[in-house]
Amino acid sequence: MGVDADFLDAPTKNETGLITTRIEEVIKWGRKNSLWPLPFGTACCAIEFMGTVSSNFDISRFGAELVRFSPRQSDMILVAGTINYKLAPVLKRIYDQVCEPKFVISMGACACSGGFYDNYATVQGINQFIPVDVFIPGCPPRPEAVLDAVMKLQERIDLEPATTRDVVRRHEVDTKLTDQ
Repeated sequence: MGVDADFLDAPTKNETGLITTRIEEVIKWGRKNSLWPLPFGTACCAIEFMGTVSSNFDISRFGAELVRFSPRQSDMILVAGTINYKLAPVLKRIYDQVCEPKFVISMGACACSGGFYDNYATVQGINQFIPVDVFIPGCPPRPEAVLDAVMKLQERIDLEPATTRDVVRRHEVDTKLTDQ
């Protein structure tokens, strides 16, 4: 029998019954398995997110069932729907109030690229105002796509360092807003 490579990286149990691992791995495990979403729904995509948290699709398998409607109690914003320029400062303020590390999922064609609203009032993608970690295409996207985005975000959290978050990216967002 050969030794599995994943087994060597797994936490080890010694003779005293203690499990040893690195603190960074425990922090990343906690972050990726306890995402608390703040749904920012403005259109039909919000209805699809409601379907995702129902028992048929069960988003609680991924640790994201604690939907919070306060930015100070959540760490992931799920923007679902059309964002116009009058609403963009509100979204930016809510984003600023979310605890670090914060994550953003852009759901649907309207939030990702403005959708079919190619006019002066609609933001052509929320990544103009806030950094987006995962985009979900579709109009509206299916609940399976939302679950896939949560899994992609979990993979991304697992790959990044546990102690620091990309602070430079946050600074770039602030300078982009002040330039306009």
